[in-house]
Amino acid sequence: MAFAASPFATASTLPYQAPRFDLIHDGDYQPAFEQGMAEQRAEVETIAADGSPPTFENTIAALERSGRMLDRVNNTFGCVYAANTNPVLDKVQETEAPKLSAHQDAIFLNTRLFARVKALYDQRTTLNLNSEQLQVLTLYYQAFVHAGAQLSDVDKQRLRDLNGKLATLETSFQQKLLAGTKAAAFVTNSRDALAGLDGAQIANAEKSALDRKLTGKWLLALQNTTQQPDLASLTDRDTRHRLFDLSWNRSEQGDANDTRDTIATIAQLRAQKAALFGYPDYASYVLYDQMAKTPATVHQFIAQLVPATLAEQKREIGDLQATIKKSGQNFTLAPWDWNFYAEKIRHERFNLDENAVRPYFELNRVLRDGVFYAANQLYGVTFRERHDIPVWQPDVMVFEVFDKDGSSLGLAYFDYFKRDDKSGGAWMSNLVGQSTLLGTKPVIYNVANLPKPAKGQPALITFEDVTTMFHEFGHGLHGLFAKQTYPMVSGTSVARDFVEFPSQFNEHWALDPKVLAHYARNVTTGAPMPPALIDSIKRAARFNQGYRLGEIIAAAELDMDWHALAASAAKQDVDRFESDALAKTGLDTGNIPPRYRSSYFLHIWANGYASGYYAYLWTEMLDDAAFSWFRAHGGLTRENGQRFRDMILSQGHTQDYESMFEAFYGKAPDITPMLKTRALIPGEN
Repeated sequence: MAFAASPFATASTLPYQAPRFDLIHDGDYQPAFEQGMAEQRAEVETIAADGSPPTFENTIAALERSGRMLDRVNNTFGCVYAANTNPVLDKVQETEAPKLSAHQDAIFLNTRLFARVKALYDQRTTLNLNSEQLQVLTLYYQAFVHAGAQLSDVDKQRLRDLNGKLATLETSFQQKLLAGTKAAAFVTNSRDALAGLDGAQIANAEKSALDRKLTGKWLLALQNTTQQPDLASLTDRDTRHRLFDLSWNRSEQGDANDTRDTIATIAQLRAQKAALFGYPDYASYVLYDQMAKTPATVHQFIAQLVPATLAEQKREIGDLQATIKKSGQNFTLAPWDWNFYAEKIRHERFNLDENAVRPYFELNRVLRDGVFYAANQLYGVTFRERHDIPVWQPDVMVFEVFDKDGSSLGLAYFDYFKRDDKSGGAWMSNLVGQSTLLGTKPVIYNVANLPKPAKGQPALITFEDVTTMFHEFGHGLHGLFAKQTYPMVSGTSVARDFVEFPSQFNEHWALDPKVLAHYARNVTTGAPMPPALIDSIKRAARFNQGYRLGEIIAAAELDMDWHALAASAAKQDVDRFESDALAKTGLDTGNIPPRYRSSYFLHIWANGYASGYYAYLWTEMLDDAAFSWFRAHGGLTRENGQRFRDMILSQGHTQDYESMFEAFYGKAPDITPMLKTRALIPGEN
């Protein structure tokens, strides 16, 4: 097709430049990638070849304006590829990923372009730049250096080769994992094997099987984590064992979807890349611009969490083993038993049964009367559903977002239901980024993998799912409240160990009395959730924390160990490396396995969290500290919300992270509020 006919050639005419999903076809992406890269190469060459002295406007601002078509296709493809892929899109990703890597190298390894950036950086104090411009210039200079601009020509070529190989391998990993996860679904021809699941869950399992043309069977698709939600309900221990094993071994079947050789190679190449820059390991290379700064800081932070976590794990294991014995069983606790017997304890101790909770959490009501309501009460924003905006899949909902004064903020898409062609987990990103330089407002989207109900049934979800919805919209608010001039520092364009701060902070409002009362109503009767059940949920939220924190710590340490390898290290045996790494955590990783095993750890092998999974813990420290500030100053109020919006959510990366946080909190963050929130030390955050 001719490039001019591409739906990405010019900005969309839809509101907020939202993508024309009604006009975009699978075959449009690859030529648009090629044309978008060609256009940006020409733009960059013009900047680099400019004979006039470099200025912020003709170099940095010009770079910020470049690549508009490529951004449009990249943002749109990234959304659809992760949320609704197919073999055609898989091939596009496979083909274009190494080309996009090479394209980035062509920009950041351009000698003439770097000379202009460096000249500006060297005279930055005399350029009369405003604070945002100075930050953007500094970040560009650091990005060029970190991308290899100061390497020798020989090392630059080696870097290009490594980046190309890594892009190919990371795509391969993602595709193998998606296929392996789909293939590893639990399938049974016996309804009795699903004893313990309620009628809606069994109907969903039957529908999932029929969707794969498996008549007379029931299918439980795997989610991305090690533990599967249904393990808390399934009464047949053999079923639980089989489901856990399918999850644990999904990517280690010795078939075409086995990821072990791929990740061992990725780890080796990343270590070699770090060595080119003089770093001892990839973690040190990655963390240079994060809030934590160094691997040593990360390890010191995690080490503070281990003693209290381990002590709680030992208490929990004793409770679980006693419950097993009390139930008349005589076996030793195993990982596939944990959630089942923890649920029994939860029910006995807090009178809490997930089957009693779900009727109060209907997805659409949670979104409109919970997630949106909290945002309105804190920040004054309102939402109006749009049915005239094209979407990438029929289940997707679109809302226009308005500020407290009625002015438009942007668009928000929500794609909540699990599909076999969707990557596991939940995430937020932008289809259009905010920038006053470019005249664009934010178009954000949230994606999750919640169970889709059978036709005609309400979408009833767990409180954990509710928390996920609040979490991802916390990211959404971070994007929607952006008010930067330059894309480089806009919205969620912040460090990994800061970006999860707004999202995890937003989770707190799910249990706020005012918010919970507004959305937690029985789907049949409309009656509010009984106070006793609310109290049970709140108390139960602080239960099982040795497990819940331990599985994240184990995954974070596993990530750090993979990226602590030296360039001289041999290619690793994945299972042996993983076993050794988990043994070093000091936690009970036998009963409490990591949230993600190496072979299906999508975050670190393909989603940009390499050496960054600790960020969920680090930002939990930040969010619990911030919430403690809210509690001390009146809780959920417009005044408090506006302060948080002004000082955190709307700042993007215009400031130093430590300074930004300390200005809001009044001091450096500490782990005490975090440990209190998780009930690992006395007190309530």
